[in-house]
Amino acid sequence: MHEPGAPAAPRPRLDLAHLRRLPPEARPALDPGGLTVGIVHLGVGAFHRAHQAVYTERASELSGETRWGICAVSERSPAATDLLRAQDGLYSLRLATAHSSVVRVLGSLRETLHAGGEPEAVVARIADPSVSVVTLTVTEKGYRHDPATGRLVRGDPDLAADAAGRPPRTVVGQVARGLEARRRLGSGPLAVCSCDNLTGNGTLLRRLVGEVVARGDFDDGLDGWIASSVTFPCSMVDRIVPATTPDDLAVAAELLGVDDRAAVVAEPFTQWVLEDDFRCPRPPWELAGADLVADVAPYEALKLRVLNGSHSALAYLGALGGFATIAEAAAHPGLEAFVRRLVDEEVAPTLELPGSVELGSYRDEVLGRFANPVLRHRCTQVASDGSQKLGPRLLGTVRDRLAVGASPRCALLVVAAWARVLAVGVDDLGRALDVPDPLAGRVRALLGEPGTGADAAERLLGLREVFGEDLAGDDRVRGLLAESFAALASAPALDVATAFAR
Repeated sequence: MHEPGAPAAPRPRLDLAHLRRLPPEARPALDPGGLTVGIVHLGVGAFHRAHQAVYTERASELSGETRWGICAVSERSPAATDLLRAQDGLYSLRLATAHSSVVRVLGSLRETLHAGGEPEAVVARIADPSVSVVTLTVTEKGYRHDPATGRLVRGDPDLAADAAGRPPRTVVGQVARGLEARRRLGSGPLAVCSCDNLTGNGTLLRRLVGEVVARGDFDDGLDGWIASSVTFPCSMVDRIVPATTPDDLAVAAELLGVDDRAAVVAEPFTQWVLEDDFRCPRPPWELAGADLVADVAPYEALKLRVLNGSHSALAYLGALGGFATIAEAAAHPGLEAFVRRLVDEEVAPTLELPGSVELGSYRDEVLGRFANPVLRHRCTQVASDGSQKLGPRLLGTVRDRLAVGASPRCALLVVAAWARVLAVGVDDLGRALDVPDPLAGRVRALLGEPGTGADAAERLLGLREVFGEDLAGDDRVRGLLAESFAALASAPALDVATAFAR
């Protein structure tokens, strides 16, 4: 018996041996041990575990097919691989709102690899005849490309090493070497599906793979085989999945009765739109609610420019304003009004809406999702790697509005806020902001303490890999950025956003 005041007995770790300790409603819908690997996923972060893995497990449950277990590859730190291996690939997903919380353990991850430590094993899995789909969630910077040109970064030493024949460490290198090995084995066709927030993500990935093959020491005829045997479907994914906190782990343990150190929390909303371009077997994801369509582009533009663009606006302006989470930022009347104006006046005219979507309803739904207080999505997390995200989220809108003679003031205020976050590194209350970005050092070197107008705008536009030659040379962009820099230098970000919303 547990004595009052004595420490509680430690809970057992979530794994296959302890599945029966789970509440019946929280157990996996399928026997994890009965699944075989048919999918390789590159980038096993929280988003994949809360999104594609869920669709895949549900599709297997509804179809009765057992060949769609996932080999999950951690691209950076081995921490995710170690956690999942210790739990036999099991983890829980909790869908949370202010009024409800539902938890379920998933078992579709049947193998885990670390790309940095096991690159040959990753290549071998992609080449395996039992695998017919590769999916990716590696974030924008994982593609090692120049956002302005859509081409591989020149001079990247890791890309050069992968092209020369080193066991691959980059995502593009892994795909290229895996396809080369697959062709040698005669393993048949494959679909490689990017699920990252990039415009034309599948088309982009196909081009990058072709570039690394053309640059490197690969088998003759490989690119022709890829053209005939491999498809790169575009996709759009949507679900808010914040980083897991110690409190989230504690809640999962309480609900499950076991210790789950790989637990994930997400909002109930989820969406997956896939280009129907597969020459190989695939999971029946449509049974789980995915949409298979001929053209993803309208869905992609809607999501990137409305949801992701608004997310970035709340992240940068909210971080400067002193808010810790997106939910706190979304509750500020001035920031909410700013997002509405950004969407209604600047983004909306650039969109071709898919199906029966009504933009006002979609915008309101997005703002409601952002305001979910249970999702402690940190502003600094959403703000990370902005140099890779600005293009698809905001600069496409800027280009389209400039093309018709309009002035995208709100979108460029967000760009200026991104630069200020990196250059100044503190919020308007003087507290440090830790926002990682591959170009953070260059932004700081260019701007120092950002000036009050045209000079700061001129220097920032020197980042051609972000702005391209077209925006860098546009006097209208320079003038609007100068206005934004001057405003942010002279008043708190929340006041500036509120003024821009009027």
